[in-house]
Amino acid sequence: MSPVLSPKWRDSIHVSHSRPLSRDWRHAGRREQYPPAGDWRTWLIMGGRESGKTRAGAEWVHALASTDKRSNLRIALVAETLGDAREVMIDGVSGICRVARTKRPDFKISRRRLVWPNGAVAQIFSSEDPEALRGLQFHFAWCEELAKWKHAEETFDMLQFGLRLGADPRQLVTTTPRPVPVLKRLIADPGTSLIRISAEANAKNLAPGFLEALEARYGGTRLGRREIAGELIEDREDALWKRADIEACSIGFHRGRFAGALRRIVVAGLETSGRAVVLADCSVEGASPGGWAHEVARAFSRFQADRVVAEVNQGGEMVTAMLKSVDSVLPVTMVRATRGKFMRAEPVAALYEQGRIAHAGRFADLEDQMRDFGPDGSPQAVRRTGSMRWSGR
Repeated sequence: MSPVLSPKWRDSIHVSHSRPLSRDWRHAGRREQYPPAGDWRTWLIMGGRESGKTRAGAEWVHALASTDKRSNLRIALVAETLGDAREVMIDGVSGICRVARTKRPDFKISRRRLVWPNGAVAQIFSSEDPEALRGLQFHFAWCEELAKWKHAEETFDMLQFGLRLGADPRQLVTTTPRPVPVLKRLIADPGTSLIRISAEANAKNLAPGFLEALEARYGGTRLGRREIAGELIEDREDALWKRADIEACSIGFHRGRFAGALRRIVVAGLETSGRAVVLADCSVEGASPGGWAHEVARAFSRFQADRVVAEVNQGGEMVTAMLKSVDSVLPVTMVRATRGKFMRAEPVAALYEQGRIAHAGRFADLEDQMRDFGPDGSPQAVRRTGSMRWSGR
């Protein structure tokens, strides 16, 4: 077993060293960020934003790779996208290359791998391409934000087939919790060691006032309980959509098979059978009017759509004017809602129940908002400027 997993290493965190405490993980880290004792296959860290789960993953991987005596050590790094793997797991402020104090690995971008001086290798993978894991073998794996993965079931399964090298293959899963099936099965698995951490536990490493600002805005809400405290929030009893229903309507398509349509910025289209298909969620958070207008234009071009249909109850003529300023020939139709959101959503929810709407992939943020949509609207939904949708061909 690697020294980083041994009780001797874990229990030595209070030994004094001459290096600054902020640079010495044995002093800077919290006990729940160190590998747990016992016989486990999966170390699952469920935590809120900025709780320190990514730092724990980066430190674990670097310690494994830099101290293991095997020159052929192989580690899988799996994220929602390849960009996330690089920007969060490797180059992020708490990524592997940032926490490496000695024996720093070299990132081979073209081959999508980290190589340590002793020959240990970590390869990066995306949940968008489960087949990329087929046929490969690993001693260890780190899965980042599993609950957000686009093809979570397929990707996680492919990883399990490859996690077969050495006498004690193990994996770390770090994620903000969502009640997706793959995560719920991991929690129930007797081979899982579950650790829960909150952003509050990491307060000393956060900007002054950060937690207070979040608590003032999101304290007591479902979004705050999940994103700050790291709680696993189940479906609302009065929600129009249930996660199981959304799971059942998820299908797979090759890009470019359908022309698309956009709402909130969400792209959708029609099959020849008449079934509607949600193709992509291009929504942007906190963007300026120019920012979301550019995103609409990019989505329109990418999916070769026919039209942008913009709901203008709040934005009025400004929505159309902003879109036209980005692309003067963009075909825009304005609609104005005359009924409340819940009444407008009920017929759409009925179409889901009838199997007349499908999702071409997993859209975690969109699906979370749908599941939190009750008679009172969707109070925990992220505020966005201008609600958009396209009509399909």
